[in-house]
Amino acid sequence: MICTTIQHKTYQEILPILDDPFVEMAEIRLDLCELSEEEIKELFGGSEKPLIATYRVAGAPSLKEFNMAWEKALRKMSQAVEAGARYVDVDLAAPVNISKYFQKLCHKTGTELIRSYHDFEKTPDLEYLQQVAARCFRYGADVAKIVTTASAQKDCDQVEALYTSAAPEGQDYPRTRLIAFAMGAQGQNTRIDCLKLGAPFSYGALDEPAADGQIPLEEMHQKVYGDFLGLYRGDFAVPSSKSFAQRAIIAAALAEGTSHLENYTPCDDSESAVKVARTLGAKVTRKGSTLTIEGLGPIKEKLAVEKICAGESGILARLMIPILAQINGCPVSIEGRGTLLKRPLASASDIMAAFGVILRNEQPRESKEIFVPLTVKGELIAGTADLPGKPGSQLVSGVLMALPLNAKDSKVYVGEPKSIPYMFITLDVLRRFGIKAGAQLEGNAEMLAQQDWSYCTGINFTIDGGQSYKASDIRLEGDWSAAANFLVGGALFGSVEIAGLDTSSLQADISILDVLVEAGAAVAYDEDVVCVKKGPLEAFDFDLSQAPDIFPIVSLLAAFCSGTSTIAGVSRLRNKETDRATAIVEMLTQMGVKAWIEGDILSVVGETLASRILNGRLLKGGQYTAHRDHRMAMVLKIASIAAAEPIVIDDTDCVKKSFPEFFEQFL
Repeated sequence: MICTTIQHKTYQEILPILDDPFVEMAEIRLDLCELSEEEIKELFGGSEKPLIATYRVAGAPSLKEFNMAWEKALRKMSQAVEAGARYVDVDLAAPVNISKYFQKLCHKTGTELIRSYHDFEKTPDLEYLQQVAARCFRYGADVAKIVTTASAQKDCDQVEALYTSAAPEGQDYPRTRLIAFAMGAQGQNTRIDCLKLGAPFSYGALDEPAADGQIPLEEMHQKVYGDFLGLYRGDFAVPSSKSFAQRAIIAAALAEGTSHLENYTPCDDSESAVKVARTLGAKVTRKGSTLTIEGLGPIKEKLAVEKICAGESGILARLMIPILAQINGCPVSIEGRGTLLKRPLASASDIMAAFGVILRNEQPRESKEIFVPLTVKGELIAGTADLPGKPGSQLVSGVLMALPLNAKDSKVYVGEPKSIPYMFITLDVLRRFGIKAGAQLEGNAEMLAQQDWSYCTGINFTIDGGQSYKASDIRLEGDWSAAANFLVGGALFGSVEIAGLDTSSLQADISILDVLVEAGAAVAYDEDVVCVKKGPLEAFDFDLSQAPDIFPIVSLLAAFCSGTSTIAGVSRLRNKETDRATAIVEMLTQMGVKAWIEGDILSVVGETLASRILNGRLLKGGQYTAHRDHRMAMVLKIASIAAAEPIVIDDTDCVKKSFPEFFEQFL
């Protein structure tokens, strides 16, 4: 990343500067830019790019004037921090009370604290500089900035040794959070070399250098990025969420009356749901982006459906097992195709046995697990049941959709639940189609305090019997799973803006926003528009147990975050379209990224984009397999933006499962 130093500018002059794509982030010199309190608030509170608030206090002729200068610095920088500055730069020589104040304020607001050291005359010896770096972090630094003055090459070597030499015992510091370079013409290259050595960002001059040797922004951009084009787009369009679409299509098919589903975008999985709805007897037509479904309800007599085809959709197969057991009067075959035939429906037999339903494989299998094609036999028996949550949410969602049609009331307890958001998507769809069902989460105090699904230990569902679905007109949400690929592309390689996403969505994959913020990307959204831009990216730790579909693209994000990132939830990847966990590690390894799995955690050793370019370590191109997995094909396309040679994907048609127009979006 290149941080542009802005000085001697008015508020109105700063705004267009921040709109320039070359300006990735900016340091606002509050001591040199005359900004009112209101302008500071608007500037630091409204910028979509990372901003640093800086106020340099030069030597004063008297103690009184020195204190007055720091009081002004305190006031200006505090205004910026409270408005939302990404960073505030406080000199290591600041008075103790100023230092402590900003440590507390940054802890409260989430602003990252830069502690900076400047020597405008010389470059001290390495041991002294190492002590300074350690002091910066002892005094609250999230990032340490060490700037000296070089008069010879040995001074440059000394500064750069901060990244490569072992520090004395007790004086160590994190190299990935260090920005160290030298001023002066002799030290100019250190401003580039620090990025090569792992600095999160360096500084470039807008029009006039802020310090001797500072490189003009355009020249610095060329030195760092060369011919790398990046990704700067505001026209990506995402399809409707198939998680919502498939549930809504089946609910509309069961409903009394005619439903209209707006913003429908066809993909193989959703079209399979349309075919199932027609097989049940519903009338389905499509005009433009609206599906019109004339439903069956109220279902007073059992159906006589002999077979349905779920296509390649695992969720459709699981939804229909309990629904067919409830509404169908004879054994029914559920067929499928492609990768679905190889994916076991974990614990499906045991779960359905709790409701008196028998599942049988239609083909000989060595495994005791149930696979498609399968036969569903027996009528759904309502009552009380304890279900395991580890196998996932899809079969539970089917149970929740089927039980309201039973004459009797039911209580269902799901222990150790996974993919919890998808169960609540099901409840939301049920509500829209006139079905009432209650849910109560169990968990510890941390679940309540952090509003984090991961701390949920169980869910109690109560479902009244004797209900019927009523027709509904709804607008399908944009798909966060698909959007995650573009948003990560913007965070890594430039900027991306996407319209049509619900930022209050129940979709699990909206957590991509939390991941991006945790990694350091610049994230902003307003109503249904989400914008993500590059930021200084660093290693992160995140649990994707509740959102396994974004695992592939998050693993690519980790490859460009300095340090070792850990992503929990690997166990949720084993029975996807492929063994997605193994596929991810194989992909990253082939690209030249170190990655491994231990237990339920994927670890990825990352390196910033600037460092990869400067060190000649862009991703390796070549022939790659998507394993017939739509999520893997999409992440390979995003990865190709930063590959040294073309990435050739063996199967691009697999994206038709969820996002048929994905590759066309890049033309």
